[in-house]
Amino acid sequence: MNQKTIDLASGKNFAVITTLLPDGRAQSHVMWVDTDGEHILMNTEKHRRKFRNIERDPRVTVTLIDRTDPYSFVEVRGDVVETVLGDDARAHIDTLSQKYHGHDYAGTIKSERVMLKIRPEREVVH
Repeated sequence: MNQKTIDLASGKNFAVITTLLPDGRAQSHVMWVDTDGEHILMNTEKHRRKFRNIERDPRVTVTLIDRTDPYSFVEVRGDVVETVLGDDARAHIDTLSQKYHGHDYAGTIKSERVMLKIRPEREVVH
């Protein structure tokens, strides 16, 4: 990953993930984001449409937006190469919540948390 992608994913910035619906149309969501230095990390739940889209087609685009300058962003195209379930996924949503809100995740979990590991294949810096 390039340094700007790592910086934006590491910071308290938001990202937009775009997945493909069964009919081929795009669906986008604003989400929290993180990185392990090799992958972009995001977190969702198993019952959500975006997760079902990814299970069917792992190709995604993630746009990381600089919160201090929204005209500065990186578009990352890649694949979800791993989905992590269980305690690790639950701990990850707490880590993200700590990053963005300063406390563990307090939202209702309706199904099961899933951490998405996205391998960038193309990065365009704007």
